[in-house]
Amino acid sequence: MDLASKEAYKTFRWAILIPIALSSFIHLWNPAGFPDIFYDEGVYMRRAMHLLEGMGPQEGTFYDHPYFGQLLLSGFLGATGYPGSLDPSPTSQSIESLYAVPRVLMGIFAVVDTFLIYKISEKRYGSRVALIPSILFAVMPITWLTRRILLDSILLPFFLASILFALYAGNATGSKKIAMVLISGFFLGTAIFTKIPVFTMIPLISYLIYSGSAKNRPKILGLWFIPVILMPMIWPAYSASIGQFDFWMRDVVWQTQRQSDRFPTIVRGFFLYDPVLLVLGIAGFIYAAIKRQLFILLWIVPFVIFLSAIGYVQYFYWIPVLPVFCIAAGQLVDRATHVKQRLLPYATIAGLGIFGLASTIPLVIADVTSAQFDAAAFVADYDDNETTIVSSPDYSWIFMYVFDKEHVFTDYRDLLFYPVETDKIILISDQHFQYDVGAGKQLRDAYNNTRPIETFSGNVYNFDLSRYPYTSMAANYEGSKVEVRISN
Repeated sequence: MDLASKEAYKTFRWAILIPIALSSFIHLWNPAGFPDIFYDEGVYMRRAMHLLEGMGPQEGTFYDHPYFGQLLLSGFLGATGYPGSLDPSPTSQSIESLYAVPRVLMGIFAVVDTFLIYKISEKRYGSRVALIPSILFAVMPITWLTRRILLDSILLPFFLASILFALYAGNATGSKKIAMVLISGFFLGTAIFTKIPVFTMIPLISYLIYSGSAKNRPKILGLWFIPVILMPMIWPAYSASIGQFDFWMRDVVWQTQRQSDRFPTIVRGFFLYDPVLLVLGIAGFIYAAIKRQLFILLWIVPFVIFLSAIGYVQYFYWIPVLPVFCIAAGQLVDRATHVKQRLLPYATIAGLGIFGLASTIPLVIADVTSAQFDAAAFVADYDDNETTIVSSPDYSWIFMYVFDKEHVFTDYRDLLFYPVETDKIILISDQHFQYDVGAGKQLRDAYNNTRPIETFSGNVYNFDLSRYPYTSMAANYEGSKVEVRISN
């Protein structure tokens, strides 16, 4: 290590504590209050509880995602004695705590992500550059997406760890190199075993493994591929072992044919939630293309092509590439400010950090879930075993696995396929239900044949959704109004 490198190390060796501290505040503060409880979060919590109850990783015969998400969630929750350790009761505060625990895990993952982004950037570009992307990830508004209980949030630290170990493998030799390569492959295989679309990162990490090997490149790359392939193969292998491989094949094909918002819609969402990071990131990608930096290009280009090609996208699908937006932006900012004025880079970093905090703090301190918790508590306290509860997955897992209600549909969509076996239903009509109510006659009938007995209003629309940074509230509408309805 030369003198300049030693001086840089002395300057920045404690710098990592800055983004870690910022990330800990932004991602762990008020975990159950913001963002709202999203439909998919209820699905993954229900599957984790299904597994925690000893009923296996596969719920029914519908195959949409592999199992690692519920395996990890149920393992964490089981280790805490959840839900019994919380002494749950049908109150808003108690139900809030049921969501706070897994949301804290997501926050811890985000802090780990921040650390890994720093280490990846440090390894690739040096300590000075590493500070910028890690701070951006810690404080910029769009990273609130990682606060949700989503497979994308769960896979991100494993994917980032795969990149880091691939970079470490480049400097290793002998058995240490083989170990690093296999660990990198294991982490990416685990990420794919969480959610399949992250396979688009194979070109990036295989490039790092290949370019980091001076000899036996095909052999080293082949070793890396072994865990990358074997880990996700657990999913179809398990389906075959329980005689459901035909269901697996059917649903995998169905997933490729789903239709929803198109790619430009989620680009627009990114711009609404975080225009600064989007513009800086795109400028950083252009700079990377000019400099032919494959590390950055292979991270973003295959993923964007994939999102553009498929028919089903949602705004939180950006999560796996948020780190590279931060890294591309950070590298560009460093190059643009690293001039003779020594204070300019530090002033720029401080300015970006202050802007990010000022934009994100008003979001993370907001309460946009109170109506959802109040509605869940109201229904949980409704003591009538002759009434079927119909709700979105946000609520159903609580009634099924925490309060042991006898007649509960796992999802209001079950009305499209199964009859109601009781004389009455109690329906939780939230904004997600209203969005889907036109999907079938059964849903319309469930709404039209019930009357409201309680309505809970949230705080989302107390904010000016056209004013930045509250533009993010447009993705937090599910807690805006929740109606509890009962059969006429």
